[in-house]
Amino acid sequence: MKAARARSADRRPRVAAPAKRPAVRRKGPSTIDRAVEQLPIERATLRKAGNWALGIGISGAILGGLIAMGLPQMIGLMIAEGIGDAGFKVRNVEILNRQKVDSAFVYDIAMRQQARPMPLVDLDGTRSELMKLGWIADARVSRRLPDTLVVDIVERVPTAIWQYQHRLALIDKDGVVIGPVDDRAMPDLPVVVGPGANRRATELSALMSAAPTLKPLVTAASWQGDRRWDIIFQSGEKLMLPEGDAEATKALQFFAVEDRRAGLLGKGLVSIDLRDPSRMVARMSREPGSKIEAAPPLSAKSTT
Repeated sequence: MKAARARSADRRPRVAAPAKRPAVRRKGPSTIDRAVEQLPIERATLRKAGNWALGIGISGAILGGLIAMGLPQMIGLMIAEGIGDAGFKVRNVEILNRQKVDSAFVYDIAMRQQARPMPLVDLDGTRSELMKLGWIADARVSRRLPDTLVVDIVERVPTAIWQYQHRLALIDKDGVVIGPVDDRAMPDLPVVVGPGANRRATELSALMSAAPTLKPLVTAASWQGDRRWDIIFQSGEKLMLPEGDAEATKALQFFAVEDRRAGLLGKGLVSIDLRDPSRMVARMSREPGSKIEAAPPLSAKSTT
């Protein structure tokens, strides 16, 4: 019996002992927590600052969205329209310092802003359009409340007439084309002839300043081959100058001295060629009875 009980006892299922759970390690404070603890600021204060930063961020996001939607522009437009409804609209144009430019063109450009509220007037755009007029060298456009647009003009000063492709145009000292010449009122200005001659107007002016006695006698100057000048005098002579600013100036000064000495102008000469620095070649008219003084010696030119 004891043996049977022992065998029955052995047949009972064995219950495994519960496994031991590993000990949970308590984590220490993180690096951020330790850094915060080192700050001389209470946690409550930091929490409030974080809330403020969050609020500012949200407000900025809302403002950015409104800007993207164009709300500030819409508000500005509504304000400008309100100012216009109060009577602050463009109704008049005042032009200052106008002498030669056609006032009709200026009014036409300025009055494109007519009936616009004053805050919405395009001052820069109006000035840009005015600068396209040949006579205008500079312009200033401003508002005068309640309803006037003021246009202050600086006009170009014509210094020569440019003849090219059978057309005549006024140019200023920089060679800028001002406008066509009225044949009924031909201005008393020297004529520059040839392609690109207008861009050489400043150089021509400096050249003629080197011989002030000849300058009033000049009626035209022809730019030859994009490299040198022919000077035409009122008495009909053509003076052919060499290439280069310095060489042309020296030759013109030499001719001025010889004209004072021998009176070369008005003696029936057709042309005087100074392109060769070693000599002066003169061609006279074939008209009977015309006379010409003997050409000066070469040494005279070399001494000037």
